[in-house]
Amino acid sequence: MSEVLNVEELFASKVFTVGKMKERLPKSVFKEVKRVMEQGGELSLATADVVAKAMKDWAVENGATHYTHWFQPLTGITAEKHDSFVTHPDEEGHMLMEFSGKELIKGEPDASSFPSGGLRATFEARGYTVWDITSPAFLKEDATGVILCIPTAFCSYKGEALDKKTPLLRSMEALSTQALRIIRLFGNTEATKVVASVGSEQEYFLVDREKYLKREDLIFSGRTLFGAPAPKGQELEDHYFGTIRERIGAYMKDLNIELWKLGVTAKTQHNEVAPAQHELAPIYETANIAVDHNQLVMETMKKVAGRHGMACLLHEKPFAGVNGSGKHNNWSLGTDTGVNLLDPGDTPNENIQFLLVLACILKAVDTHADLLRQSASDVGNDHRLGANEAPPAIISVFLGEQLEDVVKQLVETGEAAHCLEGGKLQTGVSTLTDLEKDATDRNRTSPFAFTGNKFEFRMVGSSDSIASPNTTLNAIVAEAFCEAADELEKAEDFEMAVHDLIKKYMTEHQRIIFNGDGYADEWVKEAERRGLPNIKSMIEAAGTITTDKAVKLFEKFGIFTKVELESREEILYETYAKTLNIEALTMIDMASKQYIPAVVKYSRSLADTVIAVKAAGVKPYVQAELLQDVCAKLTAAQDALTQLEKVTAQAAAMKEAKAQAFFYKDTVKEAMDALRAPIDELERIVDKEVWPVPTYGELTFEV
Repeated sequence: MSEVLNVEELFASKVFTVGKMKERLPKSVFKEVKRVMEQGGELSLATADVVAKAMKDWAVENGATHYTHWFQPLTGITAEKHDSFVTHPDEEGHMLMEFSGKELIKGEPDASSFPSGGLRATFEARGYTVWDITSPAFLKEDATGVILCIPTAFCSYKGEALDKKTPLLRSMEALSTQALRIIRLFGNTEATKVVASVGSEQEYFLVDREKYLKREDLIFSGRTLFGAPAPKGQELEDHYFGTIRERIGAYMKDLNIELWKLGVTAKTQHNEVAPAQHELAPIYETANIAVDHNQLVMETMKKVAGRHGMACLLHEKPFAGVNGSGKHNNWSLGTDTGVNLLDPGDTPNENIQFLLVLACILKAVDTHADLLRQSASDVGNDHRLGANEAPPAIISVFLGEQLEDVVKQLVETGEAAHCLEGGKLQTGVSTLTDLEKDATDRNRTSPFAFTGNKFEFRMVGSSDSIASPNTTLNAIVAEAFCEAADELEKAEDFEMAVHDLIKKYMTEHQRIIFNGDGYADEWVKEAERRGLPNIKSMIEAAGTITTDKAVKLFEKFGIFTKVELESREEILYETYAKTLNIEALTMIDMASKQYIPAVVKYSRSLADTVIAVKAAGVKPYVQAELLQDVCAKLTAAQDALTQLEKVTAQAAAMKEAKAQAFFYKDTVKEAMDALRAPIDELERIVDKEVWPVPTYGELTFEV
């Protein structure tokens, strides 16, 4: 019988929560900390010293010996440098464990070795980490011991943001400021801020670790660069929501326990569509905490997988021919008094504040569709977006039948006199309760879908940080709120002005609304007719962040400077080129040292068989034909390998980042595909006993 878990006691046991602060801090100190958390400002050094001591004492009681400023550089993952609490021994030689307010608030990691896009030269090493007081400190425990992790922002000596968190925090403040202007117009004087809440569903694959370690491509690039489809993939749709296998279930149980300890509200778990694919979804949290927690989710998934003899794959497309992985970024807005600005109520056609918020979001998404597309771009996502399991690369908004009808009425007549009702769902079974239907269906093909009281941004890649999508979402909606408030605050007749503005925004931006099949070829043509951008790759999207429109947006709200945006564009090109270079070199290594030698060996045994059969006086039709086929494909593979080696060397010698990135996309990637094709064909015909690596079937079905 398994032990009974007390989840309530377990939850956040490794987190220095507000509750723990309240228990351990003097009332005056706790009051000051809460004020800064909720209203902003700076802690006095004396207060910071008290908080630091309480935090250190709690951490040491739980076995901690070191602390770290835990931050999120532009690598897209996290970084940490550990310092012990140890200080100079006293006169009697007793070791002292100390942690000051200054050490809590500020750190000084090297800023020259992280991606900076030219913001930092190698000799300009100083950078600062700054405590994010709104995201709680936590304990990480692994082979290095117990480490107190303090979530921080990361910036250069000159103040430029070198991380994902700083712009996110800036965007959250901008959004709150502008959203408050909107709700004040409707008489809400109680709320003091508006918070963006995020729930990020995380998809992932699990494979056996021993098999994983036999695949260089999985080790170095996170995806299979070669591999023929297994006889069975996801055709029968039997894996989705299927019974969770024992080994996977044991992993999920341990994963939940580790996440609950860290205060992550892991809620939902299930098998996803592709074989060996699964999903975890949390409950909504404030955007910056959701970003921190999603990083912890990804780190913990990998760590726990190792304990179970498995490897967790977070790449967007680890296996060709089956669904890839994303993470649906569920985004909503609420006041600190508990009002959800995206809740339409029972009669959305009469909810004027909701309709204005909706109109502003439609305007924001239509105006900045290119930026929103870019925010979900990464190298792996280029393999996924537009395929049959992901939204297309074209941004559109799904509202559902009810809201689409309301918008149509407003556009055509200026008034929405009625709204569609959900009605009853009758199952036809007397013992089953008739259900109240929602007023609209869902659309899994839409990249930006309204799902009742939130928007689900479905384009984000599974390995990517959710900081950039939420920074962009916050920024573009803040701009729309600002422009609406500018107009409405000076209106003489507010009621007339708000109705006119809602109609204007919905009329001008209705092209972004699409409730149909986003996978259909007809939609691509229709989107082009509407003038919607179709940005097909990461590096084609990169330039959207430095357009005059983008610079104006981000500088207006102090989220990015032009220099910071230019640096990020440079990093995107560099990241793409470096990733493709690693993949190309891995393919070259695998083809030259594993695949081609294995096939040469196999062809030699075939040749010996042909000779032996001939010597026996029988014509070796089958053997000779197979030998000829193998040799032809082997020749094609060798020719493709030679070409890939040539173009990869050419690419590596290029100096200009953008030109290099496009060369990798247009030339090197084509050469990679050309090498993969004959080797995948050979996998189908070469004796399994001599094939040098685990196949798709072994990786995805033998877990």
